[in-house]
Amino acid sequence: MSQLITFIKKEFHHILRDTRSMLVLLGLPVVQLLIFGFAITNEVRNTNIAILDNSKDEATQNIIQRIENSQYFDLKRSLENNSQIENAFRSGKIKLAIIFQRNFQQELSHSNKAQIQIIADATDPNQATTLINYASSIIIDYQAELNQNNKLPYSINTEMRMLYNPELKGAYSSVPGVMGMILLLISAMMTSISIVREKEFGTMEILLVSPMKPWLVVISKVVPYFIISIINVVTILLLSVFALGMPINGSLVLLFSATILYIFCALSLGILISTVTQTQQAAMLVSLLGLMLPVVMLSGYAFPIANMPLILQIISNIVPAKWYIIIVKSVMIKGLGIEQVWKELIIISVMTAAFLFISIKRFKIRL
Repeated sequence: MSQLITFIKKEFHHILRDTRSMLVLLGLPVVQLLIFGFAITNEVRNTNIAILDNSKDEATQNIIQRIENSQYFDLKRSLENNSQIENAFRSGKIKLAIIFQRNFQQELSHSNKAQIQIIADATDPNQATTLINYASSIIIDYQAELNQNNKLPYSINTEMRMLYNPELKGAYSSVPGVMGMILLLISAMMTSISIVREKEFGTMEILLVSPMKPWLVVISKVVPYFIISIINVVTILLLSVFALGMPINGSLVLLFSATILYIFCALSLGILISTVTQTQQAAMLVSLLGLMLPVVMLSGYAFPIANMPLILQIISNIVPAKWYIIIVKSVMIKGLGIEQVWKELIIISVMTAAFLFISIKRFKIRL
């Protein structure tokens, strides 16, 4: 019995002595509980929408006012004609469009029937369905109030349209997120561990003082993971197209170019991690906390960024996967070109340059 107690005490000493493990064991559950419990939710709020009011009468204004007062929608644009709807969706500035027919109130008063069309961006099927349900609920509530004092019931028909993903396939939202997560983890985490392993065993310094130039040593470490990432990209795209029925509506060259840029960004991030850690365990810890959790929670893959508190929305901007997922959705699903995703490409390029610059500076200091 005394040996068992001694052994338990020894194990406790080992755990308490490792600060990083203590941080994970005690800190991570608290952080996850706070984030999942208070900050991140599947509810859709403050979604940017556009309205095309072809009638501009009292009835349409009443419905628009109810939509504006709702916590779910943020009226971003008032459209003037149908041709502006497609451009609004392609720019990514709105997720929902509501179109009122001409003479809406007149039709409602005379024939007791009127028409409203609701168009949703279904690249994220769950969000699109939720938004349409919210909008339909507001219209149904308005209709119910009209029917209270009328013997003949009013009927407002809503015509729904799921743009880009009419069949609401889940692959349309999961594939871009999986690509963003796998490529970042494979490239960054494995690269950082590979380099740190040499440092931990004391062989990195030997390699760096060898006739081989230091930057060639680093490149020789990251090239295998670059090739593995390319294989992963090809595999994911083949499975997406032929197994999941997901189209590639945009340019395949643009998609591959953006993916290679993203892989370079992940590799540079892995090198940066290797400069701030000295052991494989620390590199793994930093990679998991610094990459996997932000990709899952703050990239827009699992939860809508618009629903998050402002501070998390700001932090999400430094997650490379957020911008890559936007590019993949835009090119693969919406069929957009470089003129619509240039901003995201520049952001990833700037991140890559920043990671490399800091890594080079730290390599000179640490090694």
